[in-house]
Amino acid sequence: MNDLENINVIAIEQAVAAPYASGRLASAGARVIKVERPEGDFARGYDALAKGQSAYFVWLNHGKESIALDLKADADLAILRNMISQADVLIQNLAPGVMARLGLPLDGVRKKHPSLITCSISGYGEEGPWRDQKAYDLLIQAESGLAAINGTEHGPARVGVSVCDIAAGMSAHAAILQALFARERDPARKGRAISVSLFHAMADWMNVPMMQHHYGGKTPGRQGLKHPTIAPYGVFECADKKPLLISIQNEAEWHRLCAALGEPDLPSQTGFKTNVERLDNREAVDGFVGDAFLQRSREQMIEILDKARIAYGRLSDLDDLVAHPQNNWMTVETGDGEISILSPAAVVSGASPRMGRVPDLDEHGMGLRDEFG
Repeated sequence: MNDLENINVIAIEQAVAAPYASGRLASAGARVIKVERPEGDFARGYDALAKGQSAYFVWLNHGKESIALDLKADADLAILRNMISQADVLIQNLAPGVMARLGLPLDGVRKKHPSLITCSISGYGEEGPWRDQKAYDLLIQAESGLAAINGTEHGPARVGVSVCDIAAGMSAHAAILQALFARERDPARKGRAISVSLFHAMADWMNVPMMQHHYGGKTPGRQGLKHPTIAPYGVFECADKKPLLISIQNEAEWHRLCAALGEPDLPSQTGFKTNVERLDNREAVDGFVGDAFLQRSREQMIEILDKARIAYGRLSDLDDLVAHPQNNWMTVETGDGEISILSPAAVVSGASPRMGRVPDLDEHGMGLRDEFG
């Protein structure tokens, strides 16, 4: 897709959150110039498992141009200034205050270039007592309360992907698109300042458990694959030792499940009537479902659940994910060969994301220095 063709993005970025946002803009056709430190974005070194490249870096940086700049050097800083003067969007995730110390305070940059949209991504935000606190995904999972509701009764657990970084990148991407749209409708084509933090992005996602605890006095516990406020909901083992998850969302589904499992009158019994009752009686509810599943193989259970129109899911491992029949794939070029990655979630009829190669460090540096020097 080339929806953002002729939109120029300067991304002074590293790690995950900012590259996620700029990467989505690149996939939509924007020209994204990735400004890296001389030693490169440290995410290049997270691993070497994607044909010698970092899996995170491949995922987030295809389709960008790379230039390595030493922003403490006057000549390189002048190149950055020239880039910004021709940009529509400036994304940066340097520590709060660093841009100002470089002589590029963002309020002053926007005053000089009124149509510029700036997006700053940080750990805890541009203001507040923790603005200078260093922050990484795992730390924010803990600080935001996410780890308190994730895991099992044996203790908290980290979500297995960088969910706080990704939440911040998604928020930044949405806010940038909103700003671009607003600028198009503004006769003065005025830009705006956007600030996104990992903490606030995840805190937003934590609103439901926060309200349940703060207003309802019910703190969601660490439930593993169970749901803190819905029953039955979770994983059950079948007769062939294969796990299967179900999710009952309303009373009609509960009635259909009981009928399918041979107990159509169970929903009329005390302790089984409503979701509130079932939560208080969860051991018995899960026992009923678990016993029924143990009498049938997983495929037999799937057939029963399909007929009853009950939502279910297999507990897939990563081999199952690779082989999943619903996958959409795309191919990315790297300096070490082609890599297949899973496509973004949004599908636009008749279109596909614009794919570009994953840049080597400073791969476009010479040309960009000529263009902006």
